[in-house]
Amino acid sequence: MLRTSPILASPLSALKSVLPLNSRAKAESIRASPAFDGATATEVSDSLFEQFAWLYIFCRENLFRDDTVRMIHSVWPSGGPAPGEKLIELGCGPGFYSCGLAWRFREISVVGVDRSPSQLKWAREKARALGINNCTFQRDNVLDLSYPDNSFDVLLASRLLTVLPDRERAVAEMYRVLKPGARCFIAEPRYAFWASIPLITMWLLAGITHFKNGYREPSKATVLSTREMTSLFRTQPWRRSKTWQEGRYHYALCEKG
Repeated sequence: MLRTSPILASPLSALKSVLPLNSRAKAESIRASPAFDGATATEVSDSLFEQFAWLYIFCRENLFRDDTVRMIHSVWPSGGPAPGEKLIELGCGPGFYSCGLAWRFREISVVGVDRSPSQLKWAREKARALGINNCTFQRDNVLDLSYPDNSFDVLLASRLLTVLPDRERAVAEMYRVLKPGARCFIAEPRYAFWASIPLITMWLLAGITHFKNGYREPSKATVLSTREMTSLFRTQPWRRSKTWQEGRYHYALCEKG
């Protein structure tokens, strides 16, 4: 049976001081952001996470729960990864988990994927500031990942499903890119109000600044019930799977057969 370990104080909290999120740095980061990885101007501009990247980055770095230790104890119950393991984070945003785990475990390779060039730009800058060379970032669609079957040993996703139009397809992609015996760890908010705070704030800013150009994100997050969370991960033939709740979050830990 898959079990999680008790929560300890995260050793990665010191990373927050590496890249301080002052307003000037955030503004310069967004202004300088190019369209990475073949993104068209329309694709870049139709996302709240792109236009107001600095706001989501602030929330991720300072307000959201840090599940680093819970992730480590869940996917590596023996205490850590084997050398050479490959990890992917879906919807990595500014690279909070990708950079943190790559910094802590230098013997693994980490890739973070996201659709926002500005989020990825920040993640790349963070990796450079930390001096890590085992972490890369790529623009990709989590509903149609560019990686072949059986590519990764570990998959992570946090606060991803609340804004996806097709959750079952996302879970199918998670299953597809994992190797047999590999594990995925998913963290999702349980309550719509708390999950919606970044979206609501970004939509308010869009109204104030008149950037009302038809963003693809909803005006509020859609969260899963306990039953829906369990049912969603049962859509794939995992060898073992577990879902549970702690505080404001749902969690899923699945192992591919």
